[in-house]
Amino acid sequence: MQIADILARKAATGVVTVPATSSVRDLLSLLAEHNIGACVVSSDGASVEGIVSERDVVRRLHDAPDILTAPVGSIMTSDVVTCAPEHTLDEVMAMMSNRRIRHLPVCADGTLVGIVSIGDLVKHRIDQLTFEREQLEHYVHQV
Repeated sequence: MQIADILARKAATGVVTVPATSSVRDLLSLLAEHNIGACVVSSDGASVEGIVSERDVVRRLHDAPDILTAPVGSIMTSDVVTCAPEHTLDEVMAMMSNRRIRHLPVCADGTLVGIVSIGDLVKHRIDQLTFEREQLEHYVHQV
């Protein structure tokens, strides 16, 4: 199973992006509005300049309570790990586990085409296991 297959099954809403110059407060509004945990930082919606998550905000709130007025660029991760649509589910799960990340932008030819979360991958794996179980039960009851 490739990441392209997982993206095809997700709702075709596109990738939510935020410019690095937006405030952290604006970022939080985007996250809440779209019910997502991370946002790709991009000035044009196609490039990946960074990524920022709820966790990034929470970790900085402790040290800087005024972080909500700061630009997203001040808290984003700029060394972004990405994957390609051709990557397999197992490859991406390994990348996420090894790097301890929960969201992975998907790029094709240097252009942002999607994002996958650990939740997307777990959902797909559960669906796969459920299908296999049902097939085995059907086989056993047929005999």
